[in-house]
Amino acid sequence: MDNLIALLVAAPLLGAVVLLCGGRRLDKTGHWLGTLLAAVSFGVGAALFADMLGRPADERTMRQFLYSWIPVEGFQADVAFRLDQLSMTFVLLITGVGTLIHVYSIGYMEHDERRRRFFGYLNLFLAAMLLLVLADNYLLLYVGWEGVGLASYLLIGFWQHKPSAATAAKKAFLVNRVGDMGLSIAIMLMFTTFGTFAFGPVFGSADKASEGMLTAIGLMLLLAACGKSAQVPLQSWLGDAMEGPTPVSALIHAATMVTAGVYLIVRSAAVFNGAPDAQLVVTIVGAVTLLFGAIVGCAKDDIKKALAGSTMSQIGYMILAAGLGPVGYVFAIMHLVTHGFFKAGLFLGAGSVMHGMNDEVDMRKYGGLRRYMPITFVTFGLGYLAIIGFPGLSGFFSKDKIIEAAFAKGGTEGWILGSVALLGAAITAFYMTRVMLMTFFGEKRWQPAPDADAVPSVEPGAEHHAGELPHPHESPKSMTLPMILLAFGSVFAGAFFVIGDRFLNWLEPVTGYEHGHPPVSALTVTIATTACVVIGVAIAWAMYGRRPVPVTAPRGSLLTRAARRDLLQDDFNHVVLVRGGEHLTRSLVYVDHSLVDGVVNGTAASVGGLSGRLRKLQNGYARSYAVSMFGGTAILIAATLLMRAV
Repeated sequence: MDNLIALLVAAPLLGAVVLLCGGRRLDKTGHWLGTLLAAVSFGVGAALFADMLGRPADERTMRQFLYSWIPVEGFQADVAFRLDQLSMTFVLLITGVGTLIHVYSIGYMEHDERRRRFFGYLNLFLAAMLLLVLADNYLLLYVGWEGVGLASYLLIGFWQHKPSAATAAKKAFLVNRVGDMGLSIAIMLMFTTFGTFAFGPVFGSADKASEGMLTAIGLMLLLAACGKSAQVPLQSWLGDAMEGPTPVSALIHAATMVTAGVYLIVRSAAVFNGAPDAQLVVTIVGAVTLLFGAIVGCAKDDIKKALAGSTMSQIGYMILAAGLGPVGYVFAIMHLVTHGFFKAGLFLGAGSVMHGMNDEVDMRKYGGLRRYMPITFVTFGLGYLAIIGFPGLSGFFSKDKIIEAAFAKGGTEGWILGSVALLGAAITAFYMTRVMLMTFFGEKRWQPAPDADAVPSVEPGAEHHAGELPHPHESPKSMTLPMILLAFGSVFAGAFFVIGDRFLNWLEPVTGYEHGHPPVSALTVTIATTACVVIGVAIAWAMYGRRPVPVTAPRGSLLTRAARRDLLQDDFNHVVLVRGGEHLTRSLVYVDHSLVDGVVNGTAASVGGLSGRLRKLQNGYARSYAVSMFGGTAILIAATLLMRAV
């Protein structure tokens, strides 16, 4: 079975090559081919998973060597794959949820003339992410890492006829390049420290490296994770990425790009375990981001951007858990998997709502849709209950475990982290209830379709007549079936994982696990978390359920206005980075002109001036040369007589 690992990557990669190079002859069948090859990859993953379950826990790691990529003296890089419990978890999530998103896209992108290309990009995204999680060394992981960045750029800017989409794609690409510099530096530090970047030797020798070096490597890995997983301070691209087609948003937020940073930190557990300062920074970044994203989500009227803030916040929970070390690694991945189900379902549900509402994304122009879109309402509602941590659903189990692990950190730090996680749970309940109420409940606030020439349709080819009210309706089966399957995962996955500690026993051989000792009991944490959820829901109901929702958003408080602008993250970047870069550039230009050019030009002028003066001595007149010779002879005679007299 080990020889099948490469097929996981090869199937979607083949689809990408065929669909992107096959030409228009595949326009009518390309979407089926792309979906089929994604399903093939999932089928191979399921077969490998079944084989892995039949092995003892300490013999489940499988490797496949393909060829030596860079064989030079003192530097060896192989194209080799590593499939263990951690990478298998990601394989099933990526291929399973990814295949459902492919199926959903068949209906969602039906009117798009470039549908074949879209499915080619989706296949490329899956192949790159699978390469990232299956690589057996950091250099090959880096190839997948960059492949994910390329695919996200292509998909976010897929509708490049919209300037906002083209700009969002460039923004995501550039912000991620900053994080990618962190990963490249970390790989260089690993090679200089360990003489290799293969997982086995690096992890086996990590305890022999100095704490300072491990801290430096850990911080660079964290910088990389912040870029891919949209964590503070590299989070500004995520909201703008909603300009891409909704299936892209679901794929990025649930199964691929934003989960890469969590994978990188957990995979590098041996490095972080030896660098407590780096772990502390990881927990701080996670705690800050989970509140940052939640606050942003509270103020967004765009349904997709509200969910984007939610993703930022939920990934913050995972990063927080990963920073807790062996106490939290397992629960970070557990929440990542449950989040994959309910966040994919929420984004696909948002796409279904847009499909029936003339591609409108402003929730203030929704209202009362539960009667017209019952399947979307139920599946979206189950995802909503899961993400807020409703007792018994997936998010309840995975998020509670993270909050318990935060309190188990102990001391003041544990109380702070646990309290931040509880506050995040309350805010999550508030903004997600707000989304639910504004979309599916209340009175109709529907607005006529805008002039198609003034506002290009998000879905090319869709017929929207200016001045016509939306006619909301349930989406086709190709869209509702994936939503139903994801809803089952949103409901049952968490309970399945925690009963008998299945997920813990599954991942512990790879990530390790330490049982924390929180200052309060697990029951107390559950009660406190549930109370926070109830408070968040109650406040949202009082503000949006009992009162009419105005079509135009009120001005709001200073915090609300700041949250609508993503807590001024773009303003900060503009002032600090853009203007700072401009001032730095001007300063360097001034130094170049005044100092560097001054020294060079001054030296040249001095040499030129001296040569000009010396040139006057070579005038070609014999009498001048005779006078010079006479003068020199006189000076020599006078000097000789003076020396004798002395």
